Amino acid sequence: MRYSIFGYLIGEGFRNVFKNKKSTIASLVIMCATMFIFGIFFVVGENVNHITKTVEEQQGIKVFIYDEATQEQTTELGNKISQMEYVNTCTYQSKDQALEEVKRMFKNRKSLLATYEEKNPFKAAYIVTLTDLTKVDEVQNQILTSDIVASITSKSETIEALIKIADGLKIITIIILIILVLISIFIITNTIKLTVHSRRKEISIMKYVGATNGFIRWPFMVEGMLIGVISVLISILVLGICYNVVVEKVEQSLLLANMSVQLLSMQEMFGVLITVYLILGIGIGAIGSAISMRKYLDV
Repeated sequence: MRYSIFGYLIGEGFRNVFKNKKSTIASLVIMCATMFIFGIFFVVGENVNHITKTVEEQQGIKVFIYDEATQEQTTELGNKISQMEYVNTCTYQSKDQALEEVKRMFKNRKSLLATYEEKNPFKAAYIVTLTDLTKVDEVQNQILTSDIVASITSKSETIEALIKIADGLKIITIIILIILVLISIFIITNTIKLTVHSRRKEISIMKYVGATNGFIRWPFMVEGMLIGVISVLISILVLGICYNVVVEKVEQSLLLANMSVQLLSMQEMFGVLITVYLILGIGIGAIGSAISMRKYLDV
């Protein structure tokens, strides 16, 4: 008996979706737009976080050592840096290695470096990467207490910019999501109201003969949730196609190659994205349906 009731409720929900084609299409368009716009901010935010994390692992600070420093002092400094909090790696770079790195950078203009072969002007250094980019200044101040440290260079401006972008995107995504969810709930509510209004006499009769609110409400809840699920499937398909096209174009440029950074693939984000999408789609559909039914259940 319970199975028959459950089948009836689900079946009614599906019939409502296909019965009111115009209003269903309008709801789908709005829901898909909501999901797609949210998806854009989501994938951009995820990639900014990924790039920030990659920069944390690859880009840190460069600690230059005075030429007068002994091997013992240099080794001691390296051990000291490695043991500091927030330090991920500490790699030694000799004067010769520094010169070779510059040669690679100016490989098409080697004549500029001809005089450097006899007298190497570059200093030995430690290349330090961090586990937390926000702690750059703190780590630098600790390193500068050493007497053999000539200077320190870092990409703190780049680091700070990435962190600000990531934080800003999180705030913008939340604000836009709230606005889009409210718009979607409004559209879903009015869509289902049309269906409910056309069946108001039937609902009144069902109420008078003893049908529970849940029994009356569920077909419309199913309708709203089904619209949400269909919107999720369409949105994630369109977003996936667009994202892959954009990633392919971006990866063909030299920008990310120079930064030694790769964008996340859609497969890597799919699990989280589909989960968030389903929660949003089903949630918006259910809430919109519940709101639209309140007036007609007060008989």
